[in-house]
Amino acid sequence: MVDTPPGETYAEIAARHGRAGITVRNGWARHPDWPEPLPKKRGKFLQFDPADVDRFVAAHVDRQAAELEPTRLYTAREIETLTGITSATIRADRAKVGADGTPRWPEPDDRSGRAHRWYGATVARTLRGRRGYHRQAEDDPRPQAT
Repeated sequence: MVDTPPGETYAEIAARHGRAGITVRNGWARHPDWPEPLPKKRGKFLQFDPADVDRFVAAHVDRQAAELEPTRLYTAREIETLTGITSATIRADRAKVGADGTPRWPEPDDRSGRAHRWYGATVARTLRGRRGYHRQAEDDPRPQAT
């Protein structure tokens, strides 16, 4: 009988979470809160405690749904306060196109007055498609994204 390894490798973590191995190894694993590897390797591969990895994913990768009223209109500043996505990111993403050819942030649902506003349902739908943690340059003085 073969002993089952106590931990998971990067490839196994990626497969379990439905992500590319390079995303886990070069993205998630560079985050300061990524769990320490277990003392015993599996061949040349590092192993990680699955429970520790799950805690990291819950805290830093899985975006928690914001409590937004679907029919209420929100300004970019209100969205920033409620979700953590900055108004500058919203402005920048309106000018960018995703891999599928659609804008990364939708056009405002309401343009009356000075502030552009989006319905809560529009914001929630947009946030569901966004990624979580992004690696940040070490010399960047802004706080680390979570």
